[in-house]
This record gives sequence, structure tokens and C-alpha cells, in this order.
Amino acid sequence: KKMAINGPAADELGNEAVRFSSGGWKSARLIICVEMAERFAFYGISSNLIMYLTGPLGESTAAAASNVNAWIGTMSFLPLLWAFVADAFLGRFRTIVISSSLYILGLGLLSFSAMVPSHSEDQNQLQVTLFFCSLCLIAVGQGGYKPCIKVFG
Repeated sequence: KKMAINGPAADELGNEAVRFSSGGWKSARLIICVEMAERFAFYGISSNLIMYLTGPLGESTAAAASNVNAWIGTMSFLPLLWAFVADAFLGRFRTIVISSSLYILGLGLLSFSAMVPSHSEDQNQLQVTLFFCSLCLIAVGQGGYKPCIKVFG
């Protein structure tokens, strides 16, 4: 039985939500665990970012600090953009799926970029390009994930 837009609460398929079998702590545990894993990944990356930029990638401290500040600023701005996209076009569920996929793709690309050997200038440029592309994917992924997942808490 489909519910009216202004009627009682409905599940993701539009059926009437049954209080004892939907939502509750099952959903809350999933949200809490995913949010905790995402926070660990973000703080793990951001705490080691300047060391990685100045070490293996060979940037100066000023350039590394500038890149880190630009990345964190981008991550702070993108939730505003993604919230608009989620409300106007995609919806929360699709936005979470798309942005989580981008976030995971960025984390995988970040791991891959760290494994690329840099014996020559071309390989070092490939490593830097992969690294910054992965940071962009992580920023875009987190920007879409943050405004939508908070609603389900």
C-alpha cells in the first residue's frame, strides 16, 4: 500500500513504515560505524598530509601547507554545494551512494599513488598527479556524504 506524501512515515519504497521492524538501533549502528570509519580515514589522511607532501613528494613546507589548506577549505565548502544537489536533484539516498563511492575510489587511488615507484621525473609526476586526483575525489566524496548522513542520525 503506497502512502500519500503528507501521510504517515514511509520507508524507502513508499510503503508505510512499521515502527518495530524498520529503523531503530539497526540503522543507528550502521550510521555510527560508517561515520566512525570515515572520520578515522579523514583524520588519518589530514594528520600525515604535510609529512607526505614534504617527504616522498618533495614539496617545500610552504607549498605543502598551502596545498593542505586548499584541500581542507575545499572539503569545508563542498557540503554546501552537495546539499543543494541532494535536495534539488538526486535525493539523500542517491547522494550518499554516489559520494561514498567517490570517497572509496579516492581512498583506493590514494593507496595506489603511494605504491607507485618514483625513480624518474615522469614517474614522480604520475605519483603527484594520482595523489592530487585522489585528494580531489576524497574531498568531493566527503562533501556529498556529510550533509546527507547527518539527517539519518
